[in-house]
Amino acid sequence: MKVSKVMTRGATCVRPDDSVAAAAQKMRDLDVGAMPVCGDNDRLAGMITDRDITVRATAGAQHPDGTHVRDVMTPKVIYVFEDQDVDEAAKLMKEHQIRRLAVLNRDKRLVGIVSLGDIAVEGDDHRQSGKTLEAVSKPTH
Repeated sequence: MKVSKVMTRGATCVRPDDSVAAAAQKMRDLDVGAMPVCGDNDRLAGMITDRDITVRATAGAQHPDGTHVRDVMTPKVIYVFEDQDVDEAAKLMKEHQIRRLAVLNRDKRLVGIVSLGDIAVEGDDHRQSGKTLEAVSKPTH
């Protein structure tokens, strides 16, 4: 099964110059814990998570209105193409211990997000999603 069949389309982006406060408000409004950071032409520039905001901004005593997304985002993003197989997405999640991947088209433009939950609910191999969850949840040493 292709990633395009299980992913969530129409992911909302924040921009690198947005404030951390604006990003957190979008995350709250959308009820999500991570958002892609897009530069020009929907090109993926990074990801920002609620954990990034907490650990990098709040714990660093940075003011949410004066701190930019680019200052706390994760710039290296693991992604998958929409025409790749769900097995490949699950493998990337296991290898990198992450629960969501940005989904790009072959022009490398963001087209959605695929989460471990998407694979579990929409995928056709429930053993795969269980094994992926197990691998993602293992503590790192």
